[in-house]
Amino acid sequence: MMNRSGMVNIIRTRIRTDPFKNNYDLVGKELGRGKFAVVKKCVEKTTGKEHAAKFLRKRRKGQDCRGDVVHEIAVLESAEANPYVVALHEVYETPFEIILVLECAAGGEIFNQCVADNDEAFTEKDVIRLARQILMGVACLHRNNVVHLDLKPQNVLLTSAQPLGDIRIVDFGLSRRVDSTTEVREILGTPEYVAPEILNYEPISTATDMWSIGVLTYVMLTGESPFQGEEKQETFLNISQVNVDYSQDVFEGISDLAVDFIRSLLVKNPRKRATAEQCLNHPWLISEIHHTVDAPLDEQEASQSESEPESPVPSPELVMPLYLTCPGQGELKTGRDTFSFSESFPSRTEIQQELIC
Repeated sequence: MMNRSGMVNIIRTRIRTDPFKNNYDLVGKELGRGKFAVVKKCVEKTTGKEHAAKFLRKRRKGQDCRGDVVHEIAVLESAEANPYVVALHEVYETPFEIILVLECAAGGEIFNQCVADNDEAFTEKDVIRLARQILMGVACLHRNNVVHLDLKPQNVLLTSAQPLGDIRIVDFGLSRRVDSTTEVREILGTPEYVAPEILNYEPISTATDMWSIGVLTYVMLTGESPFQGEEKQETFLNISQVNVDYSQDVFEGISDLAVDFIRSLLVKNPRKRATAEQCLNHPWLISEIHHTVDAPLDEQEASQSESEPESPVPSPELVMPLYLTCPGQGELKTGRDTFSFSESFPSRTEIQQELIC
């Protein structure tokens, strides 16, 4: 059941109340931390299998937010057949927390490669494969009327870093269900990645995610953040005016098709933005279709790079080939803090005030 704000409040997963530590051992350092959650690696005692335990506080700023966590569980349940969304294993509840036991993506955030030196940074070939996986995962979400609303390098993990593995989309805390009968308007997201309609408090749609994928692809290819300003006000203004640098200096060594792909997403009018399905048919992702599909199976297997492990099998209509081209270059303009938003997202009034020149 969905309420007016796009939150789902019915789940199938049994919430366990026996002690989490009876069944799992916490190991190593934290995997990540947010304002209301912390993620730690854990090992299931009976199987020895590694998982990621996400500890979510039920009370936030003095308010009962258990329903937010239930919604996140419901979205993960709806995506259980999606190979590119992190899998939910179990759920535990204590008086103060709900613990989601999730699939462990050992390769960490793709952010690490976005800020890496050139030798370790993504090549354009890498970005094509990972972008295709992100799009297949998001296309499945959108077919189920789910929008993520916080797609960014910290929320796309890798099953392995070396060799480069497959992606897992994580953190559905801001996600919403959308349908044709209910308008959802929210001020949600991370400043550099939010779409113009978020800033204008216009209805959220699947197109809102597609803008974020455009920004994410730009960052993966260039190592630079397209809308990042010195202050949030400047960032919001850049987004509102779609101030994007497509110069050869930024996209040195990167194909024109890649730039065209990004241009199809960084479009102010949501109705004119490419959908996930349309993106999967963009020439940037399918130019090598005949070479890949027509080659004999043994040649296909022989040509598969050691840095590209076999991906989970997507639905047949979404199978796309590899497209080979040049490496991307560049470093992020600013450090990791650029990509984290530790404060609450500003109110509509605050955003409008910040956008006033």
